[in-house]
Amino acid sequence: MAEVYAVKNLDTVKLVSHLLERTFGKQMADVWDLGLNLALRISDLLNIRFADIEGDTLRVVESKTGKTAVIKLNDKARAIIERIQAESPDHVYMFQSYRNRWSLNKGPKPLSRRYASKAISMIGEEVGLALGTHSMRKTRGYHLYQNTKDLGRVMKMLRHSSEAVTLRYIGITQDDIDRDFMELEI
Repeated sequence: MAEVYAVKNLDTVKLVSHLLERTFGKQMADVWDLGLNLALRISDLLNIRFADIEGDTLRVVESKTGKTAVIKLNDKARAIIERIQAESPDHVYMFQSYRNRWSLNKGPKPLSRRYASKAISMIGEEVGLALGTHSMRKTRGYHLYQNTKDLGRVMKMLRHSSEAVTLRYIGITQDDIDRDFMELEI
């Protein structure tokens, strides 16, 4: 699997959302936008059920770690979720696949990882970045770090156990750290 990166420019973050909506529809743009705001792995993001949300809190058991992630929803995330729920009140999943509605004997299923990966990757090619489903999570971590310079907060949000893993994950290189030392004089 090819390495994918965080989107470091906020204008490009918005452009990716716009291009996803234009090319793949509102649902895929919502995957991107909600993924940026929740910092979940794609398998957990796509498997969110409306029942997992209580008020302004999302509770998800992470498939990779088995840990429970309790996420307080920000205004943008809540607005996206409320709109999706109002548009599709009969859906079980936040990102329910429309392919199964014609299958009479099959229950609802979420969008596939493969579809989300293909869509994000194609838009990445269009904007000249190596993007994938982890790019949403990496982008959130990168921008939190840039805003706070608090690696502990980023580690906690991403539920990582190592600073080195978190730095590598969000794309902070030794050059970035060196530049911080050069630019901040006390």
